[in-house]
Amino acid sequence: MARAYTVHTDAAAGDEESTAERPGAADGRTGRGWRAPGIWRRGIVLAVLAVLLGATMALHARVPNAVGNLGSLVETFLPWFGLGVPVLLVGALLRRSMTALAALLVPVVVWAGLFGGLLTTKAAEGGDLTVLTHNVDAGNADPRGTAEALAESGADVVALEELPTRSTEVYEQALAEEYPHRAVLGTIGVWSRFPLRDTAPVDIKIGWTRALRTTVVTPQGPVAVFAAHLPSVRVKLDAGFTAGQRDDAADQLGRAIADEPLADVVLLGDLNGTMNDRALASVTAQMRSTQGAAGDGFGFSWPASFPMARIDQIMVRGLEPVSSWTLPATGSDHLPVAASLTLSD
Repeated sequence: MARAYTVHTDAAAGDEESTAERPGAADGRTGRGWRAPGIWRRGIVLAVLAVLLGATMALHARVPNAVGNLGSLVETFLPWFGLGVPVLLVGALLRRSMTALAALLVPVVVWAGLFGGLLTTKAAEGGDLTVLTHNVDAGNADPRGTAEALAESGADVVALEELPTRSTEVYEQALAEEYPHRAVLGTIGVWSRFPLRDTAPVDIKIGWTRALRTTVVTPQGPVAVFAAHLPSVRVKLDAGFTAGQRDDAADQLGRAIADEPLADVVLLGDLNGTMNDRALASVTAQMRSTQGAAGDGFGFSWPASFPMARIDQIMVRGLEPVSSWTLPATGSDHLPVAASLTLSD
């Protein structure tokens, strides 16, 4: 009996040692390892979420605007949808799911197709004309410091938006030495090293002047410059993404640009929307973004404390973007953005 009992104990020990050596069984969860057949059956929910993430990015233009302008809201922050990939990756690894890992290829490929080109610099040296736009913020506590920083930027043409009446004279005085030519209408102003002519307001149907058009007479030839500040948008729980007034103003601005007879056209301004936002199509469809063509990175400009979207735009028609960049923060809640351009022949 004692001999039989000893043999039984050795066999049990052997079984335990064998079990401990089997993949995925060391923690008592047989079949939970990466070599188990279950790796293709686990993580279905994560896989579905990955595919939905990729589909939303790929088909963002089909997300309806009928309810709360959801489509425009998605398109405003579209680059940030890529953050869903590492979150789902962690979940796939914790679940040991090959299905979820394979599905993650969908959003990765879509995001790379949409924004991968922005991760490499396309900026070059040179250019005939350097332009800058900045929403200086009506509540800016240091308008003189902001103006002095812009004067040191090296830009040939500077467009300022959201100029408050009480501070306009401060900007004019601080910029006068570098920019002897200026045009200020309403809350919009353009300062230039070169003469300006044919300055006129652009009616974007909001009740006061927040857009203008002027001709900058450069040594290489005339350039039509539009400076604009489209109405703000808000995200409200009861109404969604409220952007109706901005959208209507964008349509008016787009018509004015379409009617411009000069070959070289520059748009500078705070459009309160990104190049991905379909609501700005009347403008973006006929002009090129300098950031997309010659920038370095995403060029996010708002909010200045933690930039999440590029709503301050420099767009061109006829001219060739050479480089595009953002400048250091001023006293505004926006970052200044600038671009170097080559005029058409």
